[in-house]
Amino acid sequence: MILFAKLRRTNNHVCPWWLCYSFDNPLRRLFHDPERLLGPYVKPGMTVADIGCGMGYFTLGLARLAGPEGKVIAVDLQERMLAALESRARRAGLAERIVLHRCRPDSLGVDGPADFALAFWMAHEVPDKPRFFREIFTLLKAEGRLLLVEPKIHVAGRSFERTLTVCRETGLQLLEEPAISLSRAALMRKEKRWR
Repeated sequence: MILFAKLRRTNNHVCPWWLCYSFDNPLRRLFHDPERLLGPYVKPGMTVADIGCGMGYFTLGLARLAGPEGKVIAVDLQERMLAALESRARRAGLAERIVLHRCRPDSLGVDGPADFALAFWMAHEVPDKPRFFREIFTLLKAEGRLLLVEPKIHVAGRSFERTLTVCRETGLQLLEEPAISLSRAALMRKEKRWR
């Protein structure tokens, strides 16, 4: 109960940094194993963007999948998240593959191009979704892909459908809705032109 009271007092849409320790948990690998989940989409040598990377739960797996010739752009709003990720990446021997980028509340500010972008359990925190997905569209290479994943417990089906509509209006085409535990998910591909 104390945790929920503290969350209510934060009074914003961004996940507090201290809560991410509960997400970056070895037990989570049982249902969200980064390399198994993202392996079908990320190949060696790719440039990948981990949008809302937090403390790097998926970033480290993406860096392993992209290999020594690849690159992961780890994007987060909170400096503490990026500092924790930097430390974890050094310990894992993956720091040279990861570029840390602190975004602003109103803009990702990331230069591409990227072959693949991941937005895992974070798009519901973004107040201006059309702008957010336009930036992802611009970031992606032609035919680049976005895996959008939202938590079922926090994002209702109708809300997720509205988000997918925004994606389509931006020029991201729905390819499939992969089954991901505890989540609503969509794999999108950048169309040739922005609508």
